[in-house]
Amino acid sequence: MGGLVVAALLGGGFAVVGCGGEDAAKVTTTVSPGGGGEEGSSVLQEIEARGKPQLGATDEVQELVVTDEVEGTGAEVQPGDTVTAHYVGVQAADGVEFDSSWSRGSPTQFPLNGVIQGWSEGLVGMKEGGRRTLVIPADMAYGSNPPPGSGIAPGATLVFTVDLVSVD
Repeated sequence: MGGLVVAALLGGGFAVVGCGGEDAAKVTTTVSPGGGGEEGSSVLQEIEARGKPQLGATDEVQELVVTDEVEGTGAEVQPGDTVTAHYVGVQAADGVEFDSSWSRGSPTQFPLNGVIQGWSEGLVGMKEGGRRTLVIPADMAYGSNPPPGSGIAPGATLVFTVDLVSVD
């Protein structure tokens, strides 16, 4: 996995998590806050009450590191699911933010088979309402070919904190 990427642009923002392998389509969409029924709305309200996570620089890694900051209680993500999440992403080396659904004001929906390997593997087992931090080595992210204009350096380890709104 890794290889070529397809990037989706959202409301003026660059949606890195909507990128995938050679056959990936533009699959990332913006979801209106409060959408997805009563239960989804309640989870989103809890997540938004937590607020945008603050990330900084961290050590480079050679393997995916998964840390649950908040354990969810809802449905559990399975391989290949489509999910809706709020997230923020930074480069590990400098802590500089390159993408955030929080900054766009709405969570994002995407299928796990259309994102970088670190996401497709790192979100499996996460439950709705949870907050998880992924430290993703370059070979499970974009390797030496980050999306043009993304602000991601070639060979960068990436850090994402993900708040899972729903398994769709």
